[in-house]
Amino acid sequence: MSSFPIQVGGKWTAMIVLCLEDGPRRFGVLRQHLRPISAKVLAETLSAMERDGLVSRCPLIGADDGGVEYRLTSLGRTLLDVIEHMRAWARDNIDELTRARDSFDRADSTW
Repeated sequence: MSSFPIQVGGKWTAMIVLCLEDGPRRFGVLRQHLRPISAKVLAETLSAMERDGLVSRCPLIGADDGGVEYRLTSLGRTLLDVIEHMRAWARDNIDELTRARDSFDRADSTW
């Protein structure tokens, strides 16, 4: 049995990829776009993504605060197609998913 090398389905990975789709962003800007995420979880997720080669951490030249920005690598950009396929699948199957969840919730509430 082979293992799956990365957690593309992690709660924040896809959202971070989408936030970086149009170009690099600083940590604070990512946090603004991903409001419910804590600084700790964002830092851990970005670090894991950097380890996997999905994002790069680039120092901002001339920044007085020693700031950095995060950008998608070419490998990270390949996830944009994967995410779009997942979105299309969800759009195509939303009615069936909703019915299944409603059925499960009704059965679960009778316990």
